[in-house]
Amino acid sequence: MSENAPRSPETHLIDYRAAERLLEAGDPRGAVKLLDAVIDAHPETTGPRLLRARAFFAAAQLRPAELEFELVLEREPDNAYAHFGLARTYERAGRPARARRHFRLAAALDPKPEYLRAARFEE
Repeated sequence: MSENAPRSPETHLIDYRAAERLLEAGDPRGAVKLLDAVIDAHPETTGPRLLRARAFFAAAQLRPAELEFELVLEREPDNAYAHFGLARTYERAGRPARARRHFRLAAALDPKPEYLRAARFEE
């Protein structure tokens, strides 16, 4: 298949799964490259955007990670994982007040122990 040949939905799914594996293997930049084409083809689908946000975060590209998490939350305001990821991004960027707000939203939406610990409701 040539570089400019149309890609099928099946190919995009393969690229998405490969991006997951690359991220797990410690290659977030490789994951982002695969996800760019998937997102270009399916801009309204939040799953690839959430994975790309995670990859940006893992690559210490905090501003792109923040933008992707925010876009996911515009579309899915009740996505606890996106709130948690955005909070971790803010925390890593030295913005603790914004981080706390999103940690608490994540915990309120999904009371996972990890989210509850990060929310620090007792403070």
